[in-house]
This record gives sequence, C-alpha cells and structure tokens, in this order.
Amino acid sequence: MIPVPSPEIRPSPMCRGRQTSWQPLADLIRLRNQSGTLLLLWPTLWSLVLASEGHPSLTLLAVFVVGSFLMRSVGVVFNDLADRSFDRQVARTKTRPLASGALSTQASLVTAFLLLSASAGLLYFLNRLALLLSPMAFLLAVLYPFSKRFVQIPQAVLGIAFGWGAVMAWAAVRNHLDFPVWFLYAGTICWALGYDTIYALQDRDDDARIGVKSSAIYFGPRTWLAVACFFAGTLTMIGAAGWLTGLGPTFYAMLAGAAWTMSRQVRLLRGPVSQPIAFALFKQHVWIGMAILVGIWAGVLLP
Repeated sequence: MIPVPSPEIRPSPMCRGRQTSWQPLADLIRLRNQSGTLLLLWPTLWSLVLASEGHPSLTLLAVFVVGSFLMRSVGVVFNDLADRSFDRQVARTKTRPLASGALSTQASLVTAFLLLSASAGLLYFLNRLALLLSPMAFLLAVLYPFSKRFVQIPQAVLGIAFGWGAVMAWAAVRNHLDFPVWFLYAGTICWALGYDTIYALQDRDDDARIGVKSSAIYFGPRTWLAVACFFAGTLTMIGAAGWLTGLGPTFYAMLAGAAWTMSRQVRLLRGPVSQPIAFALFKQHVWIGMAILVGIWAGVLLP
C-alpha cells in the first residue's frame, strides 16, 4: 500500500502577518522561557514572605510577581540592544530578533519604554522607602549588559541586580531594612554568581574569541571551585537570614536539599560540560529557588 501524503496546511495570510509582527517581540522578551523571571522572583518572594512572617499582602504579592516579569523583560531588551553585534558572532544567540534583523532597534526601544511605563505604574502600591529604592532597579538593569565589556566577572553585577528585588520587598513590608534582608541580598548575589557562571559555560569559547568577559572565562579550569565557593556563600548567607528570624527545622531541611543538588552540580563541573548539560544545570536553579521559598514559608509557619 502506497502511503498518501496528507495535504500541507498553510496558515492564512492574516495569520502569517500576525506571526511576523508579534513573534519577534515575544522572542525579544523571552516570552516562552521564563526561567530568568523566576530566578529574579524567588529571592524577592523569600524576602516578602520572611518580612511579612509568612502572611504577605496579596497586593504586594501581585506587585512583585508582575514587577519581576516586567523588569526581567526590560533587562533582556537592554541586553539584546547592547549585545546585538556580539550576538551575531555567537552560535547560540545569532538568531535573536535584533541580531538576526527580525526586529528593529526602534521597535525594541518602544518595547522597553512600554515595559518601564508599566513597571512605574506598580510603584503606586509601594511605600515611600520602597519607592526611593526603585531607581536602583532600573539603573542595574541598564548597567549589566555593558558590564560584560569592562568587568571580569559581570555575573556579580547580575547578582546585585537580581537581589535588589529582595531589598525592595522587605522595605515594602516593614518600611525599614533589617539585618536579615542584607544576608538574603548577599545570598542572592552568591547564588547568581554560581548559576550564571554555569550558564556562561555555554558560550565560553565564543565569548573568549569576541572579547566578552565572563566568570567562566576568568576562572577557566577552576570554574568548578569558584562555583562551589559561590554556592557555599549562598547557603551560608540564606541560612544566617533564617537563623536571625528564627525559622523552624523545615527551612533547614529544604536548604540541605538545595545543598545536595548544588554539590552534585559542582561534581559534574569538574569534568567536561557540554552546552546542553550546562543549560540543564542552570535550569535546575529554578527548582532550587522554589524549594528555598517553600522552606522559608514552612519555616515561618511551622517554627
């Protein structure tokens, strides 16, 4: 029996036009991949839950969830604007909308403006201290893409940016900043240094060739040891925040689970790491961040 091929179904001209118009914008803000949003959101929620003693305001919860999505989207737009000439020379990033020419610089700037305008609207729901802290979030989002040209370890700048949400969340709840939030902030910086160093392993050869700086290049064969130190700092700082706020044993159990996963990653980093493996290890941190959040929430409610 000769198989008869099914007729090819083509989208209508209207559908093709809609895809052409909106798909590059969706790709620009990484709409289909929200790992970055979650990695920004988790430390913010750690702080929000801890500061509110396990009972965060629904309004603040919504503000910081939406704000994390918007500010991460702003960050990747600025990143692609700054790196479009570099992205064309890297196999993994050469198909990004700005690098490939699928989207214009003007359209990207308009997108960034609209996202920032929406973010600014959320400030209405925050108190004075959180409002005063908010310009730093914008400054860090703009600064990070350019840090890759001048700073040997730009992942530190990313950590400073991603941790700022935790500082703002604490301020939004308590209207002042206590010692525990600074430990959370330091832990978030260390965490970002660790997981983004793993992420940078994907492009280490291309980055070295075109002159982009990264911790994966800087530490070279000792990358595994640097990541181990970053993760040790993460666990120590977050653990200290939990101790200062009197969290229960469930928190430390979840932190021990995170420590086991991190130690397993470090062992893998001692050998050759392919691009897919590096990305898979990076993605595991979405679950690590969520596990720590569950541990903090349970540690507050079950002392």
